[in-house]
Amino acid sequence: MKKVETIIFDLGGVLIDWEPRRLYRKIFDDEKKMEKFLNEICTPEWNVQQDGGRTLKAATDLLVKKHPEFKTEIKAFYGRWEEMLGGPIQSTVDILEYLYKKQNYKLYALTNWSAETFPVALRDFYFLKYFKGILVSGDEKLIKPDPKIYKLILKRYKIKKSTAVFIDDSLKNVEGAEACGIKGIHFKPGGQLKKDLEALGVL
Repeated sequence: MKKVETIIFDLGGVLIDWEPRRLYRKIFDDEKKMEKFLNEICTPEWNVQQDGGRTLKAATDLLVKKHPEFKTEIKAFYGRWEEMLGGPIQSTVDILEYLYKKQNYKLYALTNWSAETFPVALRDFYFLKYFKGILVSGDEKLIKPDPKIYKLILKRYKIKKSTAVFIDDSLKNVEGAEACGIKGIHFKPGGQLKKDLEALGVL
């Protein structure tokens, strides 16, 4: 690819540790019951619809109506949502800070995140100020890997896709970016991101 000019980061799972089990281990005293609840009731598929713009109230009411016996547990998902946050993923934050201070690259974020909960991230994670722009799926009513959301960030911030790199912990989201002509890096814990960026001449 051409020389990298722009780096686009996903947030949850790349820069910010978010894990529903962090909360639900406080609620359930049985691991199997917790997993059943998260796999069958408050599922990832249900949660991502809030990232696409559905309100937290509508989402909660929908599940409470279907599963009234789990009313308390369902309401906890967003009522105690902040307890799912585990803080920054420091190794990635260190890379972001280095790139920000180096000032050789344009830094943006593209995240699947509810518009209603994202202000908490803006309040709690200082490093989000390093981005020239952040595109939040819940604001746009678009969810990765929909091609429209990648095209939107390119257009909004006048990014040349041939000189951009996108980092995400979801392989399908990386593949979505690559289908739109953006170089993708599949983020995995353990220091691989540094190696991948070094291979591109970024670090």
